[in-house]
Amino acid sequence: MRARVVACGVLWAALAGCRPDGAAEVLRLGHGLDPTHPVHRAMERFAERAAAESGGRLEIRIYPSEQLGSERECLELLQLGSLALTKVSAAVLESFAPAFRVLSTPYLFVDRDHLFRTLDGDVGDRLLAQPVRQRLRGLCFYDAGSRSFYTRSRPVRAPDDLVGLKIRTQESASAIEMVRALGGSPTPISWGELYSALDQGIVDGAENNPPSFHLSRHYEIARYYSLDEHTSVPDVLVIATSVWDRLDASEREALSRAADDSADYQRELWDRATEEALAAVAAAGVEIVEPDKEAFAAKASTLLARQAADPQVGPWIRDIRALARPAAQGQRARP
Repeated sequence: MRARVVACGVLWAALAGCRPDGAAEVLRLGHGLDPTHPVHRAMERFAERAAAESGGRLEIRIYPSEQLGSERECLELLQLGSLALTKVSAAVLESFAPAFRVLSTPYLFVDRDHLFRTLDGDVGDRLLAQPVRQRLRGLCFYDAGSRSFYTRSRPVRAPDDLVGLKIRTQESASAIEMVRALGGSPTPISWGELYSALDQGIVDGAENNPPSFHLSRHYEIARYYSLDEHTSVPDVLVIATSVWDRLDASEREALSRAADDSADYQRELWDRATEEALAAVAAAGVEIVEPDKEAFAAKASTLLARQAADPQVGPWIRDIRALARPAAQGQRARP
């Protein structure tokens, strides 16, 4: 894996050069999603708006479907200065900025309003700034809905149904800990390798949001989708600080405005994409299970308590809990 990253770094370094006066700055954006995914469509909007806001001085070229590597590999390319931008799950950023662990805490958000007030406010701004020491800077959050389990051999109706199942996770310590706390056997595998891992029985299932479950075609193998909605882990649009620092103030402002606009646009797409995905997989014969989420929340309560006591994550949890509206305290709505 490391050799692949270094090889890509050499390639992009060879392609990179100084910008002639008046020429557009070409910024390459690599990510792992299918081009039909609503998050990819939001990044296309980001590219359009960046060009418009900068008067044509910024050109963003997008490389989807892991053309340039996995999420972690793309982040490493940013650190090398060989790639300008990427989109990753907040869970993958944990290895670069531990504060992002808070967003993988199960059943932390009581509803979508709580989630968005967190991401759009001071807490979100502070989180986006956390990876700067690792030569990474967050530009905005994209809604990734809520994550639920899907399995090959049997439905998951209660936490005990996860016992004995190998569940694919992201390369995230928190995701691994969460699956283990709920009773499954966590198995980190990159997104691009998951279809074949499911097909070959290397894993018994995985967990993700409805659009990703549908567009990945994982439903062709995993015929049970259990809407336990354990986490609401957003995606993050990230830029290399080496790129950010060389842009002038007006170009930085153009990128920031374009990112915010694309995040608003992506949320408009997301709810419709979720409904369409659930309808499509159901029509394809997938059994959609609606379990008692309180049973899963109770099973995860020990992990939540441990996270709240953690000196790195606990203060973030307290800040996020304080943002829940009084009427929503003590209840859980679907994020």
